[in-house]
Amino acid sequence: MAEIDKEKVVAVLNQILESELAGVVRYTHYSFLVFGFGRIPIVSWLREQADESLLHAQQVGEWITTIGAYPSLAIGPLLDSHTFDIASILRESLQSENVALGLYRDLLALVEDRSVALEEFARQMIHTEEMHAGEVDKMLRRPGEMTTSVERQTGKA
Repeated sequence: MAEIDKEKVVAVLNQILESELAGVVRYTHYSFLVFGFGRIPIVSWLREQADESLLHAQQVGEWITTIGAYPSLAIGPLLDSHTFDIASILRESLQSENVALGLYRDLLALVEDRSVALEEFARQMIHTEEMHAGEVDKMLRRPGEMTTSVERQTGKA
């Protein structure tokens, strides 16, 4: 098994850490902006996502120090359309999830066939992020609509 490129792996892990920390802030912030009859379950869901982002950040930080590097103190970009519209909040969430998904895929490419543990971690996180993106996509659909947001955007139904 080949060795990992420590610099590249740590750089991607730090990007993931920053992205997940931004998720903590973003989901918590979004939870303050929900009003109306559906507030309670939506706020609960957003705060669960913030908790999950914190857990992911902690796991990534542990990997960074396990490899022998220093975790970033930065926070990734915070998208905010300054609207109270749940659909806009969910679209921003989906956009951020896709960024994180891309970073986990980058990690997988760097560690595949080089570190079983990091490879499994990357695959697990890709699975988690794909499932989460799928749930957000379902929440953005009208009841009974089977077409995904990607299919709507590309015209492939």
